[in-house]
Amino acid sequence: MRLIIFASAVAVALTAPQNPEYLAETLSDERQDNGDGNFRYSFQTSNDISASQVGTPGILGQSNVQGSFRFPLTTGGFAEVSYIADENGYQPTSDLLPTPPPLPAHVFELLRIADEQRAQGITFN
Repeated sequence: MRLIIFASAVAVALTAPQNPEYLAETLSDERQDNGDGNFRYSFQTSNDISASQVGTPGILGQSNVQGSFRFPLTTGGFAEVSYIADENGYQPTSDLLPTPPPLPAHVFELLRIADEQRAQGITFN
């Protein structure tokens, strides 16, 4: 009997949150769905996690969505992402996203030469 009580106590201890700083309460949670493809929602938690999204029907039958989300980073500061998702795909913007390096100057010269050759009717296989 003692073994069962001890095992139950261990099981309860293991299922309890191990790090209380990651506990959060929902401060706000607002949702609206008009049933015609238009919707909006937003939420915020006590540990500074938040998200919001607005959706409208798209011209190709898809949902067009515009939104953002934010959460704290373990290194300090916040990750913040804004996005649009529509017939052109998912388009996020954030300071955290990598960006390609600028093109070297000679690439622009090669593109100019290619445009001239196309204008002259020159084609390549």
